[in-house]
Amino acid sequence: MITQDILVTGASKGIGQAIAIQLAKDGFNLIVHYGKNQKGAKETLSKIERQGGKGRLLSFDISNRQECKYVLEADIQKHGGYYGVVNNAGITADTAFPAMTEDEWDKVIHTNLDAFYNVLHPCIMPMIQRRRGGRIITMASVSGLVGNRGQTNYSASKAGIIGATKALAIELAKRKITVNCIAPGLIDTGLIEEHVKEHALPQVPLQRMGTPEEVAGLASYLMSDMAGYITRQVISINGGMV
Repeated sequence: MITQDILVTGASKGIGQAIAIQLAKDGFNLIVHYGKNQKGAKETLSKIERQGGKGRLLSFDISNRQECKYVLEADIQKHGGYYGVVNNAGITADTAFPAMTEDEWDKVIHTNLDAFYNVLHPCIMPMIQRRRGGRIITMASVSGLVGNRGQTNYSASKAGIIGATKALAIELAKRKITVNCIAPGLIDTGLIEEHVKEHALPQVPLQRMGTPEEVAGLASYLMSDMAGYITRQVISINGGMV
């Protein structure tokens, strides 16, 4: 059986960690990416290995184009092209727009949106050259679909990711590489502030937050052979919020 490598960025905690663990259960070989949280990434890899899965760690700054290119090309040169990529890593810097600084705008836009290019571009041609199809999943947000108070920068970056995902899906369809976007709503990662919960929960018909494992279940399906006819889609997992 040919080992299928999948890169998950931002896999040291939260949704990224849950996705990496689930995809390892599905039989993929996981490339567990982290930026600064090496401890969390090692924990993810340890959980994968304890359940009988396989993987390796990879570290780079998603906002640094040259570093992404260098590290990813070196890993691909050594191990071969990836079957799949989950472009999960991103940042927030929430504040009301009139109070938003130039740095808060620039950092969120450049980190989240540029990472689409920085991470995926070095991976695409090797994926095509494998001639075995592939899967790309990008992570947007409900904020990218409908906007959210205090997240003008974040909403803009995630809306951009949605547009880029749809365009890339058209380009790669003939290569049997699907490109889809997951747009999570209120997910309990342990990092959501209480005032955010109080504002957002009343907007959720299911009256609860989602779990990282539920998002991972959707990623698992989109990576599977059963999802081979799904591409160019934005699937929101949000408890009925939108």
